[in-house]
Amino acid sequence: MKRFLPLVLAAALAAFALPAAAYTLVPAGKTLVPFATESELRDWLASQRRKVEPERAKALGMMADAVTTQSAVAPAASPAPAAVAKGKDESVTNTQTAGVDEGGIVKVHGEHLVILRRGRLFTVGLQGALQPASFADAFGEGIDPRGTWYDEMLLHGDTVVVIGYSYQRGGTEVGLFDIDRAGRLAYRATYHLRSNDYYSSRNYASRLVGDKLVFYTPLYLNLNGDPLAGFPAMRKWSKDAPADFKRIAPATRIYRTDDPVEGNGLTLHTVTSCDLAKRDMTCEATGVLGPAGRVFYVSEKSVFVWTTDHRRAARDERSPSSIFRMPLTGDAPSALKASGSPIDQFSFLESPDGYLNVLVRSEGRGEAMWASETSAGSTALLRLQLSRFGDGTQAAPASAYRRLPTPDGHTVQNRFVGNWLLYGSGATWGAPNAAQRHALHAVRWDFHFASQTLLLPHGVDRIEALGRNAVVVGTAGKDLHFTSVRLDEVAQAVHRLTRPDAAQGETRSHGFFYKPDTQETGLVGLPVVGGGRPGHKQLREGSAAVMFLRNDALMLGEVGDLTAKAETPNDNCRASCVDWYGNARPLFLRGRIFALLGYEIVEGRLAGNTIGEVGRVTFAPSVQKVAAVKN
Repeated sequence: MKRFLPLVLAAALAAFALPAAAYTLVPAGKTLVPFATESELRDWLASQRRKVEPERAKALGMMADAVTTQSAVAPAASPAPAAVAKGKDESVTNTQTAGVDEGGIVKVHGEHLVILRRGRLFTVGLQGALQPASFADAFGEGIDPRGTWYDEMLLHGDTVVVIGYSYQRGGTEVGLFDIDRAGRLAYRATYHLRSNDYYSSRNYASRLVGDKLVFYTPLYLNLNGDPLAGFPAMRKWSKDAPADFKRIAPATRIYRTDDPVEGNGLTLHTVTSCDLAKRDMTCEATGVLGPAGRVFYVSEKSVFVWTTDHRRAARDERSPSSIFRMPLTGDAPSALKASGSPIDQFSFLESPDGYLNVLVRSEGRGEAMWASETSAGSTALLRLQLSRFGDGTQAAPASAYRRLPTPDGHTVQNRFVGNWLLYGSGATWGAPNAAQRHALHAVRWDFHFASQTLLLPHGVDRIEALGRNAVVVGTAGKDLHFTSVRLDEVAQAVHRLTRPDAAQGETRSHGFFYKPDTQETGLVGLPVVGGGRPGHKQLREGSAAVMFLRNDALMLGEVGDLTAKAETPNDNCRASCVDWYGNARPLFLRGRIFALLGYEIVEGRLAGNTIGEVGRVTFAPSVQKVAAVKN
């Protein structure tokens, strides 16, 4: 599916369908069973094709009937010709899980910031005055960047990793660059992996865990052709002769449950792990076959993929969902049947007590593209012992679900903070919330206490941790509000700060950062724009400023803004010319404070409770004095 803003779909509320409690526990250590041979995999795919042929024939028959009906009125046109197939730095990223870095637009390497923007990489030196050091295309020589989105970046030692998706070449691209102590960039290699678009308005496709680059990609299988032609494969790009694809997921790394799958929606959910400790990147992939609806989450130990069969759910069949647990060690995955669907990656928490906790809605539709922005139906907390995962034939029992209050709206934010789950509705991509009361629901996931409902005078557009407590950000009319919430024996709204005529400039989790000074104090940074701007305009318009707040025992106070200049230089953009992942970030680094605002880095300094600008640099390619690196 190409990246475009979908219409907001209205969904009717329905009762949450819990599975029967008669399922038995799964013996510990049981896992999914892979296909034994390539022949077995081919035979199974052929059986799936035979199942969809009647449906395809019926569809073709309906088309023929339509043509016949039209021909009675007008002469039939001649048939058209058939188409012919041709080392560790301080993090500046607001990550979900400690120890698991996420692909973003700005990282740190030694004394330099590394920025990914509009199809290029930039480095800016931080020693003394801010100074551009180097810039380069985010793609290799000989690669046509048209139709490609260079979305995410990670750093591993002296290697910069750029993750992108190419509609022109049909797959995920992984570009590797070397970076030295002076911030100079040098192109190394590009690897091309088969996949469909991984984009989600909230999630990030790539993670870095130790030396492992881990990313999720869906592969929608075409049963009318050769489905194996779409299976996970990788090639190293060369401008002279691109190498042939080589399979990185043999049949013995492909798994499925006993659940029937609608053939036309058959998807291979793929987790690829690449070794960045070696200069020549090597990758292997594991795939699980299931329906298209998906949400994925990465803990320190595993990747969890939740799949949902929306067609079966529409027919009110039981357990249309499955949860796959795929260990980062490369061991065989395990699975369990479930009901409903999470909203996004923040609906998950693998807790230290050996449980997986998931907020689910009965009419969630996964997180592909903008699906997270609309969910409906009843709400529950699934709390599941990891030892229950097995070969996928069993289901989570009804006792593992806990019914929760249903949020009022369809655009729901949720977050696990400490021992609490917080969730509520607001407006992120659409117009700002009306000036009315909104509910924030607070649930202790570790005890079966009654949930609490806190009424706030603004929407719930963002929920973030302030140490062991939380802050809720949302709009009411043209004003932006911040409400601090104490999470102790009970949840309590403590203080509200209002920024008149303002809205969030970024809705992704990486747009926010909290830098604690002590357990009870710290600084908050968040990009902002003028009041009333719909969230989707962040794709084409930059933020006006990054505002900073001080948290003093949950009493919030503004300390000032670092602002952007009004003019935007012409960058002669060749690729990735929409900011799908945003373009503004608050940055706290080694006691210094910065704001990334488009092509500017602005440095601020606190004097008492006021921040003032002390430095600014523009790194746009059209104004840089350093020469571009030739790939």
